[in-house]
Amino acid sequence: MEVSPETPATSTPGRARRADMKIGIIGAGNIGGNLTRRLTALGHDVSVANSRGPHTLKELADETGATPVRAEEAARGAEIAVVTVPLKAVPDLPSGLFDEAVDGLAVIDTGNYYPQRDGRIAGIEDEGLTESRWTARQIGHPVVKAFNGTYAQDLLDRHRPAGDPERMALPVAGDDEAAKRKVRDLIEELGFGTVDAGGLDDSWRQQPGTPVYGLRGGVDAVTRALAEASPERPEEFRG
Repeated sequence: MEVSPETPATSTPGRARRADMKIGIIGAGNIGGNLTRRLTALGHDVSVANSRGPHTLKELADETGATPVRAEEAARGAEIAVVTVPLKAVPDLPSGLFDEAVDGLAVIDTGNYYPQRDGRIAGIEDEGLTESRWTARQIGHPVVKAFNGTYAQDLLDRHRPAGDPERMALPVAGDDEAAKRKVRDLIEELGFGTVDAGGLDDSWRQQPGTPVYGLRGGVDAVTRALAEASPERPEEFRG
C-alpha cells in the first residue's frame, strides 16, 4: 500500500497462468519494486521504469533480472501493465504509454489519493470521481484497481497457496471483465485470493479510509469489509 503521512489493498481459485507473460511496471517504489521481485521469480518477463531513468534501476535489475526501461517503453508488448506512481504524477506520464502493448492489455492501477501529498484534485473532490476513474481518464486507458490497500512487504511475506486458511484476499475493481479476470488470475498466481469489488465506480469501497483498506483478511472478511464501506470520504483524505 502507498502510505500517507498519517497511515501505516466472492473469490474463485484463479486459473493457472503461463509463466512467460510480458509485464510492464511503471513505478519502482515499494509496491512496484516488490511486484517486480515476485513476478520475475514466477518467471514473467518484467520491464520496470521510474521517473529518474533506467540507470537508477540497475540494483533492482541485477537482483531480479527485470529489464530497466524508460516509462514510455515499459508496456511495449505487454499483456499486463502496472501503474504504481503517486496520483500527482499520473498526468505527467508520457502520452501513448500503451500504444505498443498487445491487444487486450490489462492496466492495473495501485494508486491512492492523499491530498497532503498529491494536492487537491478537483475531479475527485468536486466531480466525485473515484480515484481510479480519474486515473483512467488521465492515461486514456481503462484500469483495474488492485493492490492499493496492500502492504508492500506482504507481497513478499504473506503469499500462501490456495486452500491455506491464512491466505489473504485482495479486492479487485474494474469495468472490463476480461481485464479484471486477467488481473485476478495474476493475483491468485502471486499467492492471494481475490474478491470482485465491482466496477470502477464502485472502487470507492477500497479507497483509503474504508474498512478493507489495509485489511489482512481472507475472502469472507474482505467481502464483509467492502459491504460495510461508506461513500463518504473521511475528512483526513479530503483536500
